[in-house]
Amino acid sequence: MPTGDFDRLLDPRAIAVVGASDDPARIGGQPVRALKDFGYAGQVYPVNPRYDTVQGLRCFPDVCAVPGRCDVALVALPAPLVPGVIRQCGEAGVPFAIVLSAGFEEIGEGGRQVHAELAEAIRDSGVRVIGPNCQGMLNARHGVYAGFGAIFGDPNVRRGPVAMVTQSGGFGYAVVGLADHVGIGFDYVVSTGNEVDIDALELMEDLLERPEVEVLAVYLEGVKDGRRLAALGSRALELGKPIVVWKVGNSVTGRRAAASHTANLTADQEMYRAVFREGGFIEVTDVDDLVDVARAALMRRLPDGPDVAVLSISGGAGVLLADRCEDVGLRLPTLSEKTTDALREILPAFSSLRNPVDLTAQIFNQPDCMQAVLSTVLDDPVVDQVVVYNASIQGTLADRLAGEIVTAAAGSDKPLFVGWSAPPGTVPNALALLDEHRVPWYPTPGRAARAAGKLLEITGKMRRGARAPRRGEAAVSMLDVRDGERGVGEHRAKNALAAYGVPVVREVLLSLDEVDALRAPPFDFPLVVKVESADLSHKSEADAVRLGVQSLAELRAAAHEVVANTTAHAAGARIDGVLVQETAEGLELFVGVVNDRFFGPTVAVGLGGVFVEVMGDVSHRLAPFDETTAHEMLAELRGHRVLLGTRGRPPVDLDSVADALVRISWFAADHVDEVAELDVNPLFANDQGCVAADALIVLTPGNAS
Repeated sequence: MPTGDFDRLLDPRAIAVVGASDDPARIGGQPVRALKDFGYAGQVYPVNPRYDTVQGLRCFPDVCAVPGRCDVALVALPAPLVPGVIRQCGEAGVPFAIVLSAGFEEIGEGGRQVHAELAEAIRDSGVRVIGPNCQGMLNARHGVYAGFGAIFGDPNVRRGPVAMVTQSGGFGYAVVGLADHVGIGFDYVVSTGNEVDIDALELMEDLLERPEVEVLAVYLEGVKDGRRLAALGSRALELGKPIVVWKVGNSVTGRRAAASHTANLTADQEMYRAVFREGGFIEVTDVDDLVDVARAALMRRLPDGPDVAVLSISGGAGVLLADRCEDVGLRLPTLSEKTTDALREILPAFSSLRNPVDLTAQIFNQPDCMQAVLSTVLDDPVVDQVVVYNASIQGTLADRLAGEIVTAAAGSDKPLFVGWSAPPGTVPNALALLDEHRVPWYPTPGRAARAAGKLLEITGKMRRGARAPRRGEAAVSMLDVRDGERGVGEHRAKNALAAYGVPVVREVLLSLDEVDALRAPPFDFPLVVKVESADLSHKSEADAVRLGVQSLAELRAAAHEVVANTTAHAAGARIDGVLVQETAEGLELFVGVVNDRFFGPTVAVGLGGVFVEVMGDVSHRLAPFDETTAHEMLAELRGHRVLLGTRGRPPVDLDSVADALVRISWFAADHVDEVAELDVNPLFANDQGCVAADALIVLTPGNAS
């Protein structure tokens, strides 16, 4: 993913402000004032035929009248005028435009026509456009305040190695303001608006590659290419740069609001989660988390595991912090005997030397023990990271403790998190010192613990890098599709899966005459009898399944019943015969494939029955994937312990289930143009393996004859 395409956009040498205003409070006036007064070294060209000068700068009647090379046109005009301006930019050789104007597709029918005109102007002119309906772009490195709003009125926006792409301009820049107050700087912030042309993914791809960007923060409502999002996550792992992502619009109401906000349709949240779990993403769910996790990521240290040591000057706070750590998946190990012996020499006799460690109020009399205790605990091989809580210590003691903490952190490569509940204004020097040395601090012990837990989430992914699933022995087979079918029936669907090595139940497809002529069962009783019809999605609704068939007489009767019931339930349904199957045993699982319009083929797995139907206990991934991912999917299920054996039931052969999931994922990937949906329900699993007992394929409309 090379950089360079957006250099003139993100670091322009000349900017035209189209719709410039002499009033620095108006949308067209704010960027002129900021670019003129806040340190931008490039040229600023106000464009407005009503003025000769704007805020002391020469004003031009249109973009074509601007002298010299112009890199970006910042457009603040009524929506109907914007397409014409974009065409002018093309004539003038301006490669990029940022359209602040609203009133396009986000307002519904009334804005669709002008949106279409804008899209046509972009195609005809070749100008690349951010927006419309965006708040602009900030490059704090070079004073590029190309937007409007509170943050663009602050000449002292903190610089830093974080870049942000936001699909909500107002909210995204509010996050930047909040981060600024707690010591986190952003070199780049871009609001994408309606994304008529340049979308969030393009900007994320570019910014991630820039060497000055160490962490990418994203406020996301939706993307139109989930596979690119997944590839971006893989690239983040390769570069070792985490992407802190806040995905909103997850509820039905939220998706509707996202559509009206930026005309952005969104896929199901589980599809996004599938991508976030695999790639270099850390998912957060509110503004505090986004800022907190970005701060943790900037530490540029990853824990080797989940074992955390907790230190506190308050015994009660230490207990609370221990609880919060365990809530987020961290473990509090027993410190080694060597460590406790060393702590005994440093701390008072009444200190608790177990994990959590109580520093006690002795810290007020002996502040230098902070560094000694921290260094001792950090050196313990059973400790992967440390969280220390300073309560609300203020004054000169706060400065002293911050120095002790920084010294200890410098002597270790393990992550160290600080909770400090003093009002930031009372400990400015202490917090500034922590910021300078990238020791993350948090106003509450709970937030410190959550940040540590979030950092652990990405550790394993960063250490292993991106996965490239290998096909292995999976075959490539053609589906047996017949004219007029919208789907593929159970027997042919399972044959297709079997060609990929998916275990399927033994069965035969017979006509009624062949059933009547049987002199012996095809398999041992009890048997299962079903109708075979690609036109019947749910056989149970048509009473077209018989279980526990114990004799030839029952078999013949069952065959005639399921055919008759199908004919009565779905007149005109094509019936290919009767399936006679072995009875499979084991724990029921559900495996589903959906060819999502944003993410392509995805695989879902869950426990059958109430787990999937009522609890929605399902794990998703994009296809194809490998065995490790398949095992992770199974481990994510809330009912995972059932797979490990309960109440006398032996544990399921998880390797066989994972292997089946991988093979189904390759089937889904290979048939992306043909298969809209696939259900394998149930997949029976026991300690001997697994077997697909039923399957149904729904064809994509273009492949249904």
